[in-house]
Amino acid sequence: MPHIRLPDGSDKPFDKAVNGLQIASEISKGLAREAVAVRVNGDLWDLTRDIDRDADIELVKRNSVEGLELLRHDAAHVLAEAVKELWPETQVTIGPAIENGFYYDFARAEPFTPEDLQVIEDRMREIVDRDEAIEREIWKRDDAIRFFREQGEEYKARIIEDIPADEDISLYRQGNFIDLCRGPHLPSTGRLGKAFRLTRVSGAYWRGDSRNEMLQRIYGTAWANDKQLRLYLKQLEEAEKRDHRRLGKIMNLFHFQEEAPGAIFWHPNGWRLYQNLVDYMRQRQFDAGYHEVNTPELMDRSLWEASGHWETFGEHMYTTETEDGRNYAIKPMNCPGHVQVFKQGITSYRELPYRLCEFGKVHRYEPSGALHGMLRVRAFTQDDAHIFCTAEQITAETIAVCDLILGIYRDFGFDDVFIKFADRPDVRVGSDEVWDQAEAALQSALEASGLEYQHNPGEGAFYGPKLEFVLRDAIGRDWQCGTHQVDLNLPARLGATYIGEDGQKHTPVLLHRAMFGSLERFIGIMLEHHAGNLPLWLAPSQVKVLTITSDADAYANSVVERLRDAGLHADADLRNEKISYKVREHSVAKVPVLMAVGQREIDEDTVAVRRLGSKQQKVMKVDEAIASLGDEVSRRA
Repeated sequence: MPHIRLPDGSDKPFDKAVNGLQIASEISKGLAREAVAVRVNGDLWDLTRDIDRDADIELVKRNSVEGLELLRHDAAHVLAEAVKELWPETQVTIGPAIENGFYYDFARAEPFTPEDLQVIEDRMREIVDRDEAIEREIWKRDDAIRFFREQGEEYKARIIEDIPADEDISLYRQGNFIDLCRGPHLPSTGRLGKAFRLTRVSGAYWRGDSRNEMLQRIYGTAWANDKQLRLYLKQLEEAEKRDHRRLGKIMNLFHFQEEAPGAIFWHPNGWRLYQNLVDYMRQRQFDAGYHEVNTPELMDRSLWEASGHWETFGEHMYTTETEDGRNYAIKPMNCPGHVQVFKQGITSYRELPYRLCEFGKVHRYEPSGALHGMLRVRAFTQDDAHIFCTAEQITAETIAVCDLILGIYRDFGFDDVFIKFADRPDVRVGSDEVWDQAEAALQSALEASGLEYQHNPGEGAFYGPKLEFVLRDAIGRDWQCGTHQVDLNLPARLGATYIGEDGQKHTPVLLHRAMFGSLERFIGIMLEHHAGNLPLWLAPSQVKVLTITSDADAYANSVVERLRDAGLHADADLRNEKISYKVREHSVAKVPVLMAVGQREIDEDTVAVRRLGSKQQKVMKVDEAIASLGDEVSRRA
């Protein structure tokens, strides 16, 4: 007779095995409708799976984070069933839930078309209407391999072959469709609802390896109800308007091309924007007591082996072998180089904390299918810093880093920021005892800061726990940018020491810190957050002086010269075009300030000023206009 304990502490005895759906129904009909899974002694189970022993349970609702993930996973299975019904010769591979949605990869000779997506989506809705029971079955591994091979599902058979021979596997059956899956799943396809939409098709390599065959990936999104779906689709529509790749083109900032996948070709305007960020950050770091350094991009493999990067990160590193037989790697991170700088000479405890920073160019191999404009690249610049300190200094340095990062985000218009505490990942260096110390130190420092945070289990760096700073942009999307990490492993591995108050050598604590994270990615996020309408202090092209007639050319050039003397980025547009055409063109290009000049302005030493987004213009004396803009830039308004 199982005793079921609920989250509120109440105990419900049952005279026989009971499942989550039955428990939910006993509590309320509303809960039974909303429940999608049950957590049993910490593990997530199907609602229809029998609980035959005492257990602590928690019912998972469709609108929760876990509930949405389950809905999206089920939507992927319904997608696969629909495709198999429409095109039986198609092979199914894998179909996980992802952030805000799901995808499924298919092997099919003929490419899917946009028209096919609507046909598939219609069939998915039919499957929901059928309300097919979703039933879990336990199979012997070899029986499952044989079954899928007989069905012509070679990819499924290959996946199962990677499972140990003595391990039983779970399959899920819905209607005539059977898929390999650990679960859990909904009780039936009808419980999925119809708040889903297929969004696009792309290519994807089998198992993410470019050496393997190309598959077709269908993406979709799924939500708990129609209102959530409509809001998300509206967000997607707005995101398309704000796409940084589109803005980069119309603002003439950068481009990409196939000869350098995952790398950026910066145009003059874009490089000025990039340098604006560097200049800003350089000053903030100088004021905070950091010393800027620069370390080699190419270093011997032995250093990366000693640091632990080769073992845990080697597959993402670009390597080369020279004629003399030496193996080198292009750096994917700056930390080993900074440790080498710290090791030169003898450091006293009196010199700690010692803060090194670098705008370091790094390279990491990302699968081609994962590349996405500036948001996922292979070559990028980190605003990286490493603080060498004592254990007693961790709290003060962490508080200072948090204050610095949050202040910087405010300057760039990001006021909605939250922090995640990420602890040890499965793949890591160092002993559990060292990790216990590092996690305790970082959590203690975070709590001392008084900042709220969320737990992000298993997402720490391979050398230490970290804080992740997540920005929420203007249309509600979250972006993880800055990080702060406590590392008790790398300094010891690379032989970094300082002389303590006792005259003996000690190993310093290493705090890894990045604020933008990747400059390239931050620029992409920032462009989309502001929809390209960058604040004046940051805009790469701040002022355009537009002539109404060619008689004003000399005057326009003189105004540009005065603007530049005041430190503003200004150019003149002297083309023989209508003023309305010029205004429209530079407004589309997101120039914050337009100054029109004609004979009246020449006679009165004035300019007609129009701000981006406004149809009104204000006639001002040139010196007055320049002073006003200069004040705005200095205040970062």
